[in-house]
This record gives sequence, structure tokens and C-alpha cells, in this order.
Amino acid sequence: MAGRDITLPEDYQELLSALKERVRSARIRAQQAVDTEVILLYWSIGRDILERQESQGWGSRVIGRLADDLRAEFPEMKGFSRRNLQYMATVARTWPDEIAQQAAAQLPWGHLMVLVDKLSDRDSLDWYAAAAVGYGWSRNVLLNMIMGQARERQGSAPSNFARLLPAPASELAQQVSKGPYNFEFLGLPGEVAERDLGQRLTDRIVETLRELGPGFAFVGRQVHLEVGGDDFYIDLLFFHVGQLRYYVIELKTGRFQPEYAGKLNFYVAVVDDMLRRDFHHDTVGILICGSKNDHTVRYALGRATSPMAVSAYTYEQLPAEDRALVPG
Repeated sequence: MAGRDITLPEDYQELLSALKERVRSARIRAQQAVDTEVILLYWSIGRDILERQESQGWGSRVIGRLADDLRAEFPEMKGFSRRNLQYMATVARTWPDEIAQQAAAQLPWGHLMVLVDKLSDRDSLDWYAAAAVGYGWSRNVLLNMIMGQARERQGSAPSNFARLLPAPASELAQQVSKGPYNFEFLGLPGEVAERDLGQRLTDRIVETLRELGPGFAFVGRQVHLEVGGDDFYIDLLFFHVGQLRYYVIELKTGRFQPEYAGKLNFYVAVVDDMLRRDFHHDTVGILICGSKNDHTVRYALGRATSPMAVSAYTYEQLPAEDRALVPG
């Protein structure tokens, strides 16, 4: 190839890397702009169809003829099937006001099809749309989050955060906790040992981080702590970049026992003393167990001196037709 044998300036590779990143970013922005224009177009078509359905009683045969005529005029465009026109009307009905100001307008059309297929109330639709935009969820991840009830589970684990953390840190920590955590992606059998559970979570660390939520960085598994010559091992240790704090996660496959809270309280105190830096916030502990009694949990957390939450986990399988769409 021409120019391969020339002597390059010292900063050439640095400039090339910067330009490649600039091109990639521009392509992403351009695609996002295209996606938004498509959403606005489809929403406007859906609005027109809705208006005529209500005022003139348009039925499926007229919509089918409209689909045929649009495809004949624009054969290069793939979005004018009868089924897609019906989706356009559904989206327009879901967001009756100008959709341009909604998070949904920033998503690809396939994401909106998932949203209106799986959800009916506007609050949930807007929450999942905003989350998909903010966290960059793919269509399959969005489906997985909806079927796993990510919104309903967020912030629902019992904790002592309000007592031991100042606002708004207590609210942020509470939002991180979930009840229960959905470990369906692990493909667990009926019984699994705690060590195996920790290993599976680290083997599927991308999915584990996604289930924990945005902002988490994985520090380690079976993290060794030495206290006065005694050895201890933390199941999982994470650092939350946004909150600037460590999260100690302990795993128990059985039912919650009060003594589990005491051990987690100890681990949180040791991490605070040994690993936490002056600019870090208080370390938080989360115990994830096979099942729990919330009354027992609240008594156990009531006198704890470290901020902690106790949650359970589930690995219920998705319905077959939805599971086929979710990456393994």
C-alpha cells in the first residue's frame, strides 16, 4: 500500500488513534441522529393512522393497503409492513404528546417494539426507556431487564442505610440494593454451593455487573484480609465509581441467619480500616442469600454499626419465547 515505507512523525500514532476515536464517536452520533429521525417519522405516521381510525374507522384492510403503497413508493425502506404500521399506531397511542422530548425518541425502533409489547403503564415505559438510553442497553438486555422486573426490584431490599448514611448517600445506596437479585443468567441448578455461586458470578462478570447496576467495578473474589494473624476471605468485593465507596458482597445459598449480619458487619469494618482511603465514602455491605424473613433481617440490622442491606436471589427461568431472545 502506498506510503507504508515512509518515515512517520513521532506523534503520528497518537494522532491516528485520536482520529479513529473521533470517527467512531461521529459515526455513533450520526446513527443516533438517524434513529431519532426514524422514531419521529414513525410516530407521526402512527399519529395520522390513529386519527383516521378514530374519525373514519380505518380498519386493518386500509392499513394493509397503506403499507403496500408506501412499500411500492419506497422499496429500499424496510419499515412499512402492515405489522410495523400497527406498531407505529401503538407507539403514538402510548406517547400521545410530541415524542421528541421523551427518552423513547433516543432509542432504536426495535427497542420501542419491545417496550410496547411487554409494558402497558406509562411510568414503567418511561423508566425502562430512560434506563436503556442512560445505560446503553441493547434490545436483548432491555428485554431481559423487563422480564426480570428490574424496576420493581430496585431499592427494595431491607437495610439500615437511612440510619447510618447521610442523605443523599443513603438513598443512592438503597437504589443499588435489589430485592431479589436476578441470577437467571447463571443457569443455576436447583442446588449450588456458596463457593460455586461466587465462581459463577465472576465467570459471568459482565452480566453480574449489569445486574448490580451502573457504576460498579469488580475488585476481586475471595479477597484476603488478615486481622491480627487471622485470615478471612470476602466473597465478592466491588467499588462503586460514582459513589466512591467499596461494596462488600457476601453470598449465602440458604435462609438468612442473624449471625450472617454480624460477619458482614465485621468485613465492612475491616475494609473500611484497611482499604478505604480518606477521599472514599463509608463502605457498604450487601448480603445476598437464598431466602430471608424480613422481620428477622430488620432485627439483625437494627443494632449493626455498618451500613448493610440483606437481599435474596432468584434464578427463575424466563418463558421459552422470551428466553430465546436473551443472550446465553
